[in-house]
Amino acid sequence: MIYPIVAYGDNILRKEAEEFHRDSEDLTKLVEAMYDTMNNANGVGLAAPQIGLSKRLFIIDSTKMEEEEGKGIKRVFINPEILDEYGEEWSFEEGCLSIPDVHGDILRPEKLTIRYFDELWNEHEEEFDSMTARVIQHEYDHLNGVLFTDYIKGLKKQMLRAKLLNISKGSVKADYRMRFPSKK
Repeated sequence: MIYPIVAYGDNILRKEAEEFHRDSEDLTKLVEAMYDTMNNANGVGLAAPQIGLSKRLFIIDSTKMEEEEGKGIKRVFINPEILDEYGEEWSFEEGCLSIPDVHGDILRPEKLTIRYFDELWNEHEEEFDSMTARVIQHEYDHLNGVLFTDYIKGLKKQMLRAKLLNISKGSVKADYRMRFPSKK
């Protein structure tokens, strides 16, 4: 099943997601549908709020971004907690499936340590760096109601206002299905 991606302007993207409970969903089907949705949209990460589910769950596939063989990962993160972010901050142009055609240079620390459960409910505590750390940080932000555009400041932010407003009104083209905020 391929879900529509929730567009910028929908309140669910600004809410702190709730803990994911073992018995709350058919996890296998949900994860499979999330990967189908992410791949259909050519993404490298997808958080549950982006499909309208306010739960602390995200998936990533950084193998598409990591040049070094075996460096990227394809993983499910349930109830993740970033324990530490460290290393030199570096800038990279980020985008988001919920905010099509908008990109911005975002500074993030190069490394992180995260604790999470996988889809079999095994607990992990791992360190990630480089692009994988960046994808994790971006998706983790979604679970806390934070969007990459929140890190953009000044004139660049003002220049994006009209584009963001248009997205929230459904006036954007994407190569995948989207769900726009309901008009009142």
